[in-house]
Amino acid sequence: MAARRPKSLTPVRRTTPNLEGVEAPRRAQTTVSEQKINQYRKRRYQALHAETEAANRRRAAGKATARDRIEMLLDDGSFVELDVFAAHRAQGFGMEERRISGDGVVAGFGEIDRRPVAVYAYDATVYGGSLGEVTAEKIVKVQELALRNRVPIIGINDSGGARIQEGVVALAGYADIFLRNVRSSGVIPQLSVIAGPCTGGAVYSPAITDFIFIIAGQGYMFITGPEVIRVVTGEAVSFDELGGGDVHNATSGVAHFLPQTEEACVLPSIVQRRTSPVRAHDRRPRASRP
Repeated sequence: MAARRPKSLTPVRRTTPNLEGVEAPRRAQTTVSEQKINQYRKRRYQALHAETEAANRRRAAGKATARDRIEMLLDDGSFVELDVFAAHRAQGFGMEERRISGDGVVAGFGEIDRRPVAVYAYDATVYGGSLGEVTAEKIVKVQELALRNRVPIIGINDSGGARIQEGVVALAGYADIFLRNVRSSGVIPQLSVIAGPCTGGAVYSPAITDFIFIIAGQGYMFITGPEVIRVVTGEAVSFDELGGGDVHNATSGVAHFLPQTEEACVLPSIVQRRTSPVRAHDRRPRASRP
């Protein structure tokens, strides 16, 4: 039986449409306000989704960022950030070419169980979480607002101390922070979370707050690190022996809580927040029974 021959396809007749009298729709010109709003949206997206090498390494390692930690602590959608676009004003040492929005700290206000709270978190992906002049200004601002509005303040610390490139202005920033710690003492609750290695000035402020949480195996508090101790005194000491959570909870008495993970750190901080008076003259609320 002979194979069937496929039917030939009918050629498509292409007709040119008559475009006479047809005009292309006119695109409305963008106003100056719309252009500025679009620029703001672009800058905000870049600030919230930093693509620096350090940030990418942190994400690849599965570690929480400063904003991740704040989101774990606060009610969903309640965080209002302050000074998102703030950047350092330092000159020299190549600092002019590295101006990162936020300048190493995320600060603002939110709610825990619908109760207002101030919070700031050091960003270890920006200059190692070191404190510069603008970083200190952001923290002082949220401290002042918390004291003025009589709301508790929580600091999430993951900082290497003062930013050496900025010199003495960074140290002056620490003095401003310590002053607010003292003024707030006994007026509003101050809570500190040690979520990473903290050295130098980064441990002075937490040490004079009301309650300190050190995340086991992750958070450390010491004036200077083990390497400096080895060079100066010849003594070999580990991170845990020098400033780990066990040392400060059981020996020095500096810390008060030792959560095993960052997720576990959220629960005791919320419980402490529930049972702490918002202002010095408020009565202590009773903790609900389980």
